[in-house]
Amino acid sequence: MSNLTEPQLLSALNWRYATKKFDAAKKIPDATWAALEQALVLAPSSFGLQPWKFIVVDDPAVRQKLLPASWGQTQIVDAARLVVFTVHKDLGEAEVTHFIQRTAEVRGVPAPSLDGYKNIIVQSLAGAKAGGTLDVWQSRQVYIALGQFMASAALLGVDTCPMEGIAPAQYDAILGLTGTRFTTLCVCTAGYRAADDKYSTSPKVRYPTAEVITHV
Repeated sequence: MSNLTEPQLLSALNWRYATKKFDAAKKIPDATWAALEQALVLAPSSFGLQPWKFIVVDDPAVRQKLLPASWGQTQIVDAARLVVFTVHKDLGEAEVTHFIQRTAEVRGVPAPSLDGYKNIIVQSLAGAKAGGTLDVWQSRQVYIALGQFMASAALLGVDTCPMEGIAPAQYDAILGLTGTRFTTLCVCTAGYRAADDKYSTSPKVRYPTAEVITHV
């Protein structure tokens, strides 16, 4: 179990903010970044299906291409890391079978023993597809991963900025996703705040606890 204390957790979350200006010269240590990638891998999702792909854009030239598709927001090129969060569209039985096979492999059980679980998932996906909510449902799972990534980064002292102010179709074209079953939802930049980012010292604006949390 973690030795993290309650004050340490709250301190990290209060320290975190959507960083507007990154120190372009400061890089994230390899071990720290490896841990943050694993935070993405370990993110929870409905049924455990993991309907996503996280694209880490390291190539400066590709980042420059993404800049105009991000309304010129400089975090795209200045942050140490850029992660593009994509969702797997139109999930169906093939993806469920792949997941069941992986489950059987990891847990050391025969795949046929999971047929009941598999059928429940397939039926749930089919129902969502028939209702026109399948891709919306799966997209919500990606935002769970985004939240876990940002919280994990804050605990490690790494700044982040989640960004939806992008042109997803342009991202898809630049990253070779057009025509595939993956599409861009949002991005998150990560690195270290610039010393002159004025937002780093701005007090957090949150409603009082009693206004947003109710006990019944």
